[in-house]
Amino acid sequence: MAPRANWKSFLRPSLVTCPLALYPATSDTEKISFNQSNRNTGHRIKYLKVDAGTGEEVSSDEIIKDYKFDTDTYIEVSKDELESIAIDSTRTIEIDEFVPKADTRYLIRPLLSRSRRQGWA
Repeated sequence: MAPRANWKSFLRPSLVTCPLALYPATSDTEKISFNQSNRNTGHRIKYLKVDAGTGEEVSSDEIIKDYKFDTDTYIEVSKDELESIAIDSTRTIEIDEFVPKADTRYLIRPLLSRSRRQGWA
């Protein structure tokens, strides 16, 4: 299966529009995944969502998201509230300048942060 782009956008230097896509450097087929098993029985280990106070298993529809406000105070946060505060992505890259081809400093690690490139950090 062909790799799937993580991010897509366009580059518009002037009147020309060039499509851009960011692909992962590795694929899931190259990854190795392991199971966890009990050494004594050989049975697979499974993780359950359990109520910390009662010790009983909790189903997914009974689980909510909350934010710890104080030592014993938790504020419930709904899915709608999380969606309303999500930042809108413009999917825009702003290009400040192009690096001259003769400058080889950026060829080894082209994705350094701006502060490291300019020696701020």
